[in-house]
Amino acid sequence: MTFSLTSPAFRDGDQIPAKYAGDGENVSPPLEWSDAPAGTKSFALVVEDPDAPSGTFHHWGLYNIMGERSILPEAVGHGAKTEKLGKGVNDFGEPRYGGPAPPKGHGTHHYHFKLAALDVEELSRVPKMSIDDIWKAAEKHMLAQAELVGTYSR
Repeated sequence: MTFSLTSPAFRDGDQIPAKYAGDGENVSPPLEWSDAPAGTKSFALVVEDPDAPSGTFHHWGLYNIMGERSILPEAVGHGAKTEKLGKGVNDFGEPRYGGPAPPKGHGTHHYHFKLAALDVEELSRVPKMSIDDIWKAAEKHMLAQAELVGTYSR
């Protein structure tokens, strides 16, 4: 089996529903994964838009996702804090999910949801890291990576 990442809200390569974009409720979509490799102790997640006019734009980052999890529900981080999730500071300058919001008329953008299976229980004890720093730290402990790509345009 191959480590994989999916969403009940959209399929790989399909458009992300407006509910999960800056034009809608701007909440994170539900995510599910399966077949994490043996030895996985935690996960890290980043969402990037490489089609942004100024270069790759970082929309979301989470780390210290418990290893026994296989799902992130919709709107993670919008309620009471229930676990030790580390939150990445996105390129909007906020430690939360920032949905797709490409410039109007800029064409279709591709949003890469990248999930890393890690060999450590905690990637960092720092409560907020830049999304770039999350991925750099994750690469040192990565057992496998799964990716889901959604599109969005205005």
